[in-house]
Amino acid sequence: MVLIKEYRVVLPCSVEEYQVGQLYSVAEASKNETGGGEGIEVLKNEPYENGEEKGQYTHKIYHLKSKVPGFVKMIAPEGALVFHEKAWNAYPYCRTIVTNEYMKDDFFVKIETWHKPDMGALENVHGLDPATWKTVEVVPIDIADREQVSSSDYKPEEDPALFHSLKTDRGPLGPNWKKELMKSPDSPHMCAYKLVTVKFKWWGLQNKVENFIHSQEKRIFTNFHRQLFCWIDGWVELTMEDIRRMEDQTQKELEELRGKGQVRGTSAADEQ
Repeated sequence: MVLIKEYRVVLPCSVEEYQVGQLYSVAEASKNETGGGEGIEVLKNEPYENGEEKGQYTHKIYHLKSKVPGFVKMIAPEGALVFHEKAWNAYPYCRTIVTNEYMKDDFFVKIETWHKPDMGALENVHGLDPATWKTVEVVPIDIADREQVSSSDYKPEEDPALFHSLKTDRGPLGPNWKKELMKSPDSPHMCAYKLVTVKFKWWGLQNKVENFIHSQEKRIFTNFHRQLFCWIDGWVELTMEDIRRMEDQTQKELEELRGKGQVRGTSAADEQ
């Protein structure tokens, strides 16, 4: 058995803008997650082509000893808390698979994302068979709703309800910002439909861990997209060439940070 949920994140930007904003924000958030021998190690970041599908392939290793629940650390042997993330970014479709060498086929997290120019009303955008789709819980995420953010994660400078973009004149996002967007169809908008499939086959822990992983995915998606919007003035004028140069520099910085004695922060990077 696996546990599948679809998270829908509506944003006040276009699908084209989001492609740059996502990659910019992933690079920034990755630096905040790395240090003290932990964090993110980038093994590959290169173009790929598979039939008609082509895009950017990345392979990252996450060293996460301090970021897993205690009940997992108690039973997991040394070296088991290292996770591999392989991502195929064929934007506007992206697929990410996270695995663990210790658990092999008994564990994976698969994240499939379609980015669509709508307000999150499409049903079964990933084309699942009807029987499977009936089992999927749809979880809407409102980036402007402070109630969806834990107090430990909250930062006023990353609050879309407070932020105003000088370059785009977007924000702050009020409680009815989605309805206001729908009244102005020419205003930039989009939805990220993120289908997350979690498998953790471990007797006595399966349901607990699968639900924990989903709670963490929701937290990551919420915090990441709040950051993405509030960082818009930093990325809205960048090109994809600018992003690739930034990624190369970030990869070098991550290697340096992992060897240092302190973790820089607790912001979570989004899976592509």
